[in-house]
Amino acid sequence: MFTIHPQYINDNTGKKMVVLLKKEFDALMEMLDELEDIRIYDEVKKNDDGKRIKFSDYLKKRKDKNA
Repeated sequence: MFTIHPQYINDNTGKKMVVLLKKEFDALMEMLDELEDIRIYDEVKKNDDGKRIKFSDYLKKRKDKNA
């Protein structure tokens, strides 16, 4: 996990108005991105039928499709 280091912006009376969590936000976004990758991998793995094609055949098929 990570430690939170909040920084506050106060109004002119000293009341806390805004909390800044830039580093924590970036870390959370990276974690969410990794979790999404894991979710997609798990979904694809679950639906894998074991059928494979050569990469060269894939490229040929893709080229023909885009021609």
